[in-house]
Amino acid sequence: MIFKKAIARRTFLRGIGATLALPLLDGMVPAFAGPLDQAAKPVRRLGFVYVPNGIIMDKWTPATEGAAFELTPILEPLAPFRENILVLSGLNHKTALALAGEGAGDHARASATFLSGVHPKKTEGAGIQAGITVDQFAAKELGKETQLMSLELALDSTEVVGSCDGGYSCAYTNTLSWRTPTTPLPMSNKPRAVFERLFGDSDSTNPKERLARIRRDRSILDFVTQDVARLLKELGAEDRSKLTEYLEAIRDVERRIQMAEEQSSRELPTLQRPVGVPAKFTEHAKIMADLQVLAWQTDMTRVTTFMMGQESNSRVYDELGFSDAYHPLTHHQRDVKKIEKVIQIDILHTQMFAYLLEKLRSTSDGEGSLLDHSMIVYGCGISDGNLHTHDNLPILVAGGGAGRIKGGRHLRYSNDPPATNLYVTLLDKLGIPVESFGDSTGKLEI
Repeated sequence: MIFKKAIARRTFLRGIGATLALPLLDGMVPAFAGPLDQAAKPVRRLGFVYVPNGIIMDKWTPATEGAAFELTPILEPLAPFRENILVLSGLNHKTALALAGEGAGDHARASATFLSGVHPKKTEGAGIQAGITVDQFAAKELGKETQLMSLELALDSTEVVGSCDGGYSCAYTNTLSWRTPTTPLPMSNKPRAVFERLFGDSDSTNPKERLARIRRDRSILDFVTQDVARLLKELGAEDRSKLTEYLEAIRDVERRIQMAEEQSSRELPTLQRPVGVPAKFTEHAKIMADLQVLAWQTDMTRVTTFMMGQESNSRVYDELGFSDAYHPLTHHQRDVKKIEKVIQIDILHTQMFAYLLEKLRSTSDGEGSLLDHSMIVYGCGISDGNLHTHDNLPILVAGGGAGRIKGGRHLRYSNDPPATNLYVTLLDKLGIPVESFGDSTGKLEI
């Protein structure tokens, strides 16, 4: 007789005003299930990481196709993940082109069409209209089994309203995700808000109580200490190690958020920047990447979008040692010095993406890692930022897709397919087959 008892996959540890989801543990596998059974149906996840303002394409695009391609300077930070990435050239978003009489607005159209393939309505206020995005299409199915349908992350403030680009509403540049053609989803750039969305707040909805709890510098783990201790006693050695690493990751993210809040309070007493947002781009990007990993590790959601920057972003990257604003640099007019600075920014972006991939690869998930069981699209809705072109977009796919993606290749498409063909293909690999999406014309061979 076998008396092995399996822990429920959706188990939560509960404390005062806090809930803490658990990662997948060996103890969650049913008594009669072996490793092969566990690996047979791994959870599949879909993510999107967006960078704005175009990329210096001759420093992004590999010269050769197939498995023998050489990494370019911008792709070089992804060298440790060469076998996990699929570089795709020749995809376009013609829906981002201006219609007759529309004129300027390429940045707004780039972000609005990137995940939808639907041309947005030009308007500065009421009457915004775009298209449902692929992340939300997938979330409708994958979200049936998770607490959150999806998670939308950003690094720039989305508090700007009105017109942002060429007579287009800021809604088009403030988000990548649209639940319906008229419902853009807010993207959060505040680590504290994302953390509390995932792991809970105090048991009071009173803002003063919430602020008091934060100021007490209490950790969410303090609220579930007894449950954690009890559960650890019931787990095997491997599960104890896995859970301990997970809890340490949560504690580390909490500590960094608290530090950012303290630094923001000291450095920006007038509160021009939202409290709790790290001053440095790299620190902010890493915290948000860690939160995405925790969200996937606990199966709180299986769909994420991460906007490293809004279109027309004029951030100054202090880490790189120059004070030029990003967006103006991309209109370099072939100035070699400006181009070199844009390349440095492009490389910094892929370095942050590499940080996310390393976190996913080092986080176990059943018989593999989170990276093995995920598909993450990295790219931009503009190729040449100087000319605002929307063809031959810089796009790659990272992750194994639970065995359905073969990386380590550069594929070049000569028939000018829309990027939405990629989304139809990825949806199919997620087990969500569709005939078409946006302006798609079929599936891609990948």
